[in-house]
Formats: sequence, structure tokens, C-alpha cells
Amino acid sequence: MEENKKRLTTASGKPYVEDENSMSIGARGPLLLQDFILHEKMAHFNRERIPERVVHAKGSGAFGTFTVTHDISKYTKAKIFNKIGKETKMFARFSTVGGEKGSADTERDPRGFALKFYTEDGNWDLVGNNTPVFFIKDPKKFSDFIHTQKRDPRTNCKSPTMMWDFWSLNPESLHQVMILMSDRGTPHGFRHMHGFGSHTFSMINAKNERVWVKFHFETQQGIKNFTGDDAGEMKGKDPDFAQRDLVDAIDRKDFPKWDLKIQVMTDEQAKQFPFNPFDLTKVWPHGDFPLIDVGVMELNQIPKNYFADVEQSAFAPAHVVDGIGYSHDKMLQGRLLSYPDAHRYRLGVNFEQIPVNQCPYMVANYERDGLMAVNGNGEDAPNYNPNSFDDIEIDQAYKEPPIQLDSTLADWYDRNGENDNDHYTQPGLLFTKAMNDYDRHNLVSNIVDAMSGITGPKKDLIINRQLCHFFRANPNLGTAVAKGLNVDLDEVMKAMKHE
Repeated sequence: MEENKKRLTTASGKPYVEDENSMSIGARGPLLLQDFILHEKMAHFNRERIPERVVHAKGSGAFGTFTVTHDISKYTKAKIFNKIGKETKMFARFSTVGGEKGSADTERDPRGFALKFYTEDGNWDLVGNNTPVFFIKDPKKFSDFIHTQKRDPRTNCKSPTMMWDFWSLNPESLHQVMILMSDRGTPHGFRHMHGFGSHTFSMINAKNERVWVKFHFETQQGIKNFTGDDAGEMKGKDPDFAQRDLVDAIDRKDFPKWDLKIQVMTDEQAKQFPFNPFDLTKVWPHGDFPLIDVGVMELNQIPKNYFADVEQSAFAPAHVVDGIGYSHDKMLQGRLLSYPDAHRYRLGVNFEQIPVNQCPYMVANYERDGLMAVNGNGEDAPNYNPNSFDDIEIDQAYKEPPIQLDSTLADWYDRNGENDNDHYTQPGLLFTKAMNDYDRHNLVSNIVDAMSGITGPKKDLIINRQLCHFFRANPNLGTAVAKGLNVDLDEVMKAMKHE
């Protein structure tokens, strides 16, 4: 056999022949323990499934490029943005949030919008959703919220009662719930939806001046959504619709694109803003903070192997680069810890050595050992710092300026309603200003359909409590939903008085 031809081998490289038949004593006799190929194949098969993501389990991904089209150096010194026309390789993963890996792509659910940019200052991960807000504003509630989106511990079925009970007890969720219950909750694949960094981040320029920023990715394909009925029908026809749509589009060279835009807020503007600008349940009005053009993201390459790149990809909001920083956003602060921790559990402590997660530029630190250390493990270089032997230097040019805090008092502020608790103004504006009559009709229809699944002895309590939130956002919304559920409006009014 020619040396450059591929041979069938074991994982250790030994060529072998018998791949379909196990070694046995006689044609019908028992198998021999010495058939190592059998054990290797079965042992690997038993371990093919790594732990599923707790959230965003089912996803689709593609490689692409980000190209700078406008100069934003007045806001940031990040090298990814330092020249008009500059291209940076990147990877994107889209996903549903609450469902398991085998769930349908068209479920009513937010969509994850996670991006990894391979910059010369390290990998920048922007981990967001297709919505600018989220259900909660404090990370301590996150696990409780996700439990309500999963399966009932007794029935092992999805439970509208759990969902609406949690939402009705957390009025801060109203803004996101209304987006979810609109047709934006069932996007027509991943190509026809916007993406958002959602959190408030910061940008730092060459003068070490800091501004607060929000990231928006607007689809060039145009917004396109399923209605609730169409989404339900597609679940039966093709539960992998969004995955297939993305792969087919890129294969026919119809490369999807998004325009990156930012909103910028100064520290002084943040102090004067009528809402907490770091609250993930709130948006910054475009009229006050207009979108600023930055560049274009294009996806143009489907991974050759889904597991290697899409399943093993790992994104963390903690992964920022020089010129981009964090903010006081409580949910962001919680994610800085939890995301890398989840990756270490799911993929191992050396998950950043996996090619899709690997920085293509120089990486130098003193982390060593651990499961799957496959990049040479630092070889014979020192594994401690400071030391007298290597030439790794600390570059003071990358030092961030300090952040000025407004208080030195530590407390659990929201327990007494002391924080920003206007949960109704922005959802009300969403209903009256951002939606048209068609959108409002579908929103009410979807809410009624979803809330009709609430059952049990607390049914009326949960329904009335949630209706109170809808009424406070907009009386027409509350009335329409109540009528759709055949609820006595007098009972809702009584519930509102008792709150």
C-alpha cells in the first residue's frame, strides 16, 4: 500500500483489518477478551456524548468574517476595530435556550446569538440573544428561572404552570415575556433575526476614557418570523429547520450578513438616565441613543464536523479584549463566573485548547496540567510566576483605568424594592409604539394559548397575578388577554387592589 494512502488504524495509529467481525472461539463460540479493537470501539462509543449544555443545548454554527466599515476609535482602542476594511475571522453559534439537544428549532423560545472573534489581542466572545432584554436582572434567580423552562420534576413534561407562576411572581420578566409571546419568539430560522449583546458593556479608548455601550447586530436578510401556528406545523415537518436553512444557504453561497451597530452612553448620561442603564430588563431608546454603524459580519463556512466545532465551541462573556470591558450589569457580572465554569465541567479545564476555542495568536501563561492538556502543556518552561528564567513580560499598556463606584455600602438592595422597579413603562411602549395591530393581535393570541395550559389548584391565582402585570403595562392588553381566557375582569381588579 502506498505510504500516502490512509490506512484503517486504532486511535494509537496501529493499522488493523478486522473492523466488522469480533474474534471468537469458533464461528459460533464466545468472544475473546484480547480483541482490543472491539473494546476500543465500544469504550469510545460509550463516551461519545459529552454533558449537554444546561441551556442553549441545541445549536447551529458557522465560521465567517467581521469587516470594519466605520471608524469608532473615538470610543475604543480595540484592535479589531482599528482600521476601516480590516477583516477578522470569527465563529457564530445560534441556539434555542430552554430545549434539549433533540428539541425542535421552531419552539417558542429566545434564540442564543453567540459570537467568537479571533483577534490579535485574544478571543473576544460576545454572548447574547436575539432579544435586547432578558427575563431577570439578578443572576441569583437564573437557575430558578431555567428550571421553570425545563421539565416538571414529577411529570417530566414542560409545564406552563411553572413558567407562568415564576413570571407572575417576577414582574421584571414582563418585557421579555411580551417579546417571547410575540412572533419574535418564533423566528424563521437564524438568518432572519437580529442579535444583541443585550448586556451593557464598556469601551475604552486610547486616552483611557470609558463609555458604556450596547451591541446590536441587524440582519441584512430582513426580519422574518413564523406565526405560532406555522411554527407548530414546522415542528412536525422539520424539527431541524433552522439548522438546515443555515447550512443550505451557505452551501449555495447565499452568505448571511449582519450589520454591527452600537449605542453609546457617557457616564454622566448614565447617571441622568430615567432607568438603571445596567438593568438587563431595560432598553436604551434609540431616539436618545442612536445606533452607530461599525461593520459587517458575514457567515460563509459551515464546519466540516459539527461536533468538533459547534458542539465543542465555548463562549464566555468574560472573554473581552483590550478596549472592551465589563459594566455594573448584575446579570453580566454573574455570567462572568458561571459561563467558564460550565465549560470546565462540560469540556474540561483545558477547553480553550480545543481548536474552535483556541486563540490563533500567541498564548503565554502558567496554567498547566488538567484533563486533555494537548498543546504541549508548556513543555519545559517554568510553571510559576515570578521566575528568573522565561521572558514573559507584563505589558502595562493593557492596564484598564479604574471604575468609579457610587457607593461603598454592600446590601441585597432589591429585597425591599429599593432598586429600579418600574417594570411596566417599557413593556407598555413595546405594545403601543413598537407593535402594529397585526403584531398586537398575534401577541394576545399567543399569550392566551400559552396561559391556557396553566393547571392545578393555583390556576386562578397565577392567571390573575399575571393579568395584573399586563393591565399595568397597558389596559387594552390586559383586557384582551382576560377576555381570551374568559376571566372575570372584576376578579382581576380585586387582585390588583390586594397587591
